Amino acid sequence: MSEKNEMLEAVVIGSGFGGAVSCCRLAQKWQDKVLLLERGKRYPMGSFPRTPHAMADNFWSPSGDQAKRPKNLRERNLRGMFDIRNFTRMDALVCAGLGGGSLIYANVFLEPPEKVFECGWPKSINKMSLQPYYEIARSVLGARPIPSWEHEPRRKIVRTELFQAFAKDQNRTSTLADICVFFGNNFRKPTDIGIQETNRYGATQTSCTYCAECDVGCNTHSKNTVDLNYLYVAEHVHQARIETESVAEKIIPLNAQGEEDTMAQGEFGYRVYYRHLDRGETSVDTQRVVVSAGTLGSNELLLRCRDVYGSLPRLSQRLGKRFSGNGDFLSFVVEGKKPADPNYGPVITQYTDYNLFKDHDPNRAFILEDASYPNFAAWFIEGMQPGLNPLDSLKKVFNMVCSLWRRLVQTVFGGKWTGSLGDLFHQMLKGDMSYRSVVLLCMGLDKGDGVLTLRDGHLDLDWPQKSSMPLYDAILDSGQQFKAFVESHCFFPLPTWIWPFRNNITVHSLGGCILADSPEQGVVSSLDHERGQVFGYQGLYVADGSVLPTAVGANPIATISAVSEWIAEGITGAKHSDDLAASTTHSGA
Repeated sequence: MSEKNEMLEAVVIGSGFGGAVSCCRLAQKWQDKVLLLERGKRYPMGSFPRTPHAMADNFWSPSGDQAKRPKNLRERNLRGMFDIRNFTRMDALVCAGLGGGSLIYANVFLEPPEKVFECGWPKSINKMSLQPYYEIARSVLGARPIPSWEHEPRRKIVRTELFQAFAKDQNRTSTLADICVFFGNNFRKPTDIGIQETNRYGATQTSCTYCAECDVGCNTHSKNTVDLNYLYVAEHVHQARIETESVAEKIIPLNAQGEEDTMAQGEFGYRVYYRHLDRGETSVDTQRVVVSAGTLGSNELLLRCRDVYGSLPRLSQRLGKRFSGNGDFLSFVVEGKKPADPNYGPVITQYTDYNLFKDHDPNRAFILEDASYPNFAAWFIEGMQPGLNPLDSLKKVFNMVCSLWRRLVQTVFGGKWTGSLGDLFHQMLKGDMSYRSVVLLCMGLDKGDGVLTLRDGHLDLDWPQKSSMPLYDAILDSGQQFKAFVESHCFFPLPTWIWPFRNNITVHSLGGCILADSPEQGVVSSLDHERGQVFGYQGLYVADGSVLPTAVGANPIATISAVSEWIAEGITGAKHSDDLAASTTHSGA
């Protein structure tokens, strides 16, 4: 039996949107009696990898980890950001690092329509009941559309206009998305590009540089990641404790004597065992635990506690059920005749509605978003061009040879070689593939009927893909229409979709610990006096994407943040606002 530890008020496991909200709100009430555990490391400004060598190792696969990952990443003791999970018919990408998924998200804050909450959600939770929490999260995360470029040409984003023109051609609506990107503290008058300011919570940020690197970590801290707002205030104002590179492994209830007791129900607190990746295993005692390790992490931890360690035997048999990939689907249209310039600006700027908000069709509802990728990836694509488009590459070589011949003649008869280098570069790079290619990012209402289980010691997913095929077919059809619109000869989804593989990829894993009115229907309570509390246990909560009962169709961070604010309010008993620095020590239960 372990020695008796100091009793904390709360331990939060994970630092993504759910964990950051929980940590900040609980620290407002209990200050340094709140501990947050994050498996990844901190990423100060300028620390995200960019070189080929560093990017190659920017994956998560530490020694001793039991997850099923690509073979080349296993047993390499990597502690990078990108955690790739391989499952049957679906792969998933999640993030490790202080800030969780916010470090690599595409910034979009989009509230789903009311229709989404009418099927699969508890009756007590709907768009109206969550609206106040959406507004708080929107304010904290600084969501706003991209600034106008009417009087500032540097801010012009070509692909935004391209997608707007496509939406008009299809008789659909393109809307500028609210994105959590820092353009300065004054929404009406953006700060000049690249200028640094202290944000409203005290962290230093840079007015967006339009570098298109949002999804690989923003080195200028122009993204409103949660380590620059919720977590920053929790740690620097309320003195919450944050331990990085610490992996939570087991949660076990305590009895009245402070001893581990699997028959206890949490009324006397919990002991959380975690492993620091360098210092080894240790434990901490706490009155309450908030599991916010992301959908995959939270399900895996709770499944192990119930089925392997037997430390939480009362967990609902619905644990792991109702997994959703939020209808994520990525595809490409290559070398159209209309410019796209996908290497400039925030990753996403607009969304086009396909029966999600208007003329709602739950079987085929999705949104189409423009997507960018970093400049360095554009050079990689140009380097691949000989293999992707041999005829065009031969044409470029021919033009370069002609140019060299002209320069040779000019030198022999005119005695000069002026401008030859510039002309060669022009011939080599003009009409580049990357400038005229488009990334199509879709997400929609998949059926959310996946099941997460433990198999052979690692988390596994059974994804019944066929039930969501009407959605995927609708998305593929929109891609073909986009191809025709830009007069391209090549449209293709991710290679994983090529027959016979047909593997989906999700970056928005949801469900498995869903909100419900009873343990027969879900894992955590939707009742107002037990918000987010795990059925069968007192003081054990889940607050992240895993509690969402269905896909939301839109980017889910708005809903995850709003639900987490709602749960945190129930835990602290305090009314919260966007004033994160305010103390709630003397209010509530």
